[in-house]
Amino acid sequence: MTDSSGRHVIIVGGGASGVLLAYQLLHQSSCDLGVTLIEQRPDIGRGIAYHTGNPDHLLNVRAANMSALPDQPDHFWRWLVSRQDEVPLCPDPYCFVPRRVYGDYIASLLEQGASDRTDGQRLTIVRGTCVDVSEGSDEAIATLDDGRCLAGDTIVLATGHDMRASNPGHADPWTPPSAAPIDADATVLILGTGLTMVDYVLSLLRDGHRGPIIAMSRRGLLAKPHRRVDPVRIAETDVPFGASVSQLTRWLRARVERHAAEGGDWRGVIDGLRPYTQRLWRELPLTSKRRFLEHARAWWDVHRHRMAPEVEARITGALYDGQLSLIAAKMVRIEPNDAGAAVAYRLRGDTETRQLQVGTVVDCTGIVKDPRATPNPAVRSLFQRGLACVDPLCIGIETDPDCAIVDREGVPSRRLFAVGPLTRAAFWEIIAIPDIRNQCAELAALLSRTGDTGQHPLRRELTRV
Repeated sequence: MTDSSGRHVIIVGGGASGVLLAYQLLHQSSCDLGVTLIEQRPDIGRGIAYHTGNPDHLLNVRAANMSALPDQPDHFWRWLVSRQDEVPLCPDPYCFVPRRVYGDYIASLLEQGASDRTDGQRLTIVRGTCVDVSEGSDEAIATLDDGRCLAGDTIVLATGHDMRASNPGHADPWTPPSAAPIDADATVLILGTGLTMVDYVLSLLRDGHRGPIIAMSRRGLLAKPHRRVDPVRIAETDVPFGASVSQLTRWLRARVERHAAEGGDWRGVIDGLRPYTQRLWRELPLTSKRRFLEHARAWWDVHRHRMAPEVEARITGALYDGQLSLIAAKMVRIEPNDAGAAVAYRLRGDTETRQLQVGTVVDCTGIVKDPRATPNPAVRSLFQRGLACVDPLCIGIETDPDCAIVDREGVPSRRLFAVGPLTRAAFWEIIAIPDIRNQCAELAALLSRTGDTGQHPLRRELTRV
């Protein structure tokens, strides 16, 4: 790789977040940064979300909102239109396309850059697993599992979601049921009723599963479906920033009720609030954040993160036919046996313990919630070296408003940054492309303005933290 300025950014993670940041860095007009992207998977741009090959696994955001480029909101739609002979028919920007198609789109961003002679000289893709990250006075170093050490001025962690390893005897939710394999007539118990559960049910149905499917969670809530609804225009001055979670909930309900009385749909209000959710989270009192996570998060998630209409039809059909059941219950114990597992549980609000024999248990409760439990060796190394600390809510690592990683002494790094879900403690709504693309564009602009990335132009944050 050649780099006339000598400055070099290393991105750990080649999923959607890493590719979006690399693209933005390569397209900054004011600098000539060299970029190295480290990814352990064979494919760039896939990650957990977009590696699925199941055509039934659709985006849960309409195509119109899935541009990777904040300054070109119709970029993804135009890409789709140009490939209508290759991808499933998408009649208009309100459609929901297979996630594997979106993975192709993300990968194409860097494929185009690699074909450009100038960008191709500035971009290096390294296959491997980053196992250690360290920071010195004049460089940051990423060490790979094969012993290679890569030095750069800045390292950005874009590691995405940390998925928990399946318990022994449980089926992996990220492995197709046909590869498990799962008896087509067996009862399948799915722990969790979120979108991961929805994906797994779709996989079971596609593979011809005939047995009962039981999805269980504390509240038994199911994601709501999308409708053709435009966001309501909400003035920033109307939003009660800094209010407690109870005050904010009352305001939101009143806003929804008023909109519904005028013939509107609640989805329009939820979507209209999207531009303000990060600021709402940032200004929410800590006690209210705790209450939200404990009592309101599940309700917010099912309204905020919705199913495509086509997915809703499949899930509703399975519920109506009786093959799929949703149970609000607390798991007491799971005891493996020759037939699968004996399960003991208590229905929500009940004291009686019930018994259930199932053939397979699938844990779809989602991501690692405490970052200290991460299976990612690069993130673990930051904790071990004292270069990162956990936020007070234990939902992410501490980062400052510029995405700089905060060390155990409370000081933001000059060379270590993070983007995407790893930064949810600071930004909360940072798991979807519309949010991540803005974050990556802003960080790329910040790094491009830095003549020496060790002397950050916005290090005024050091005295504020």
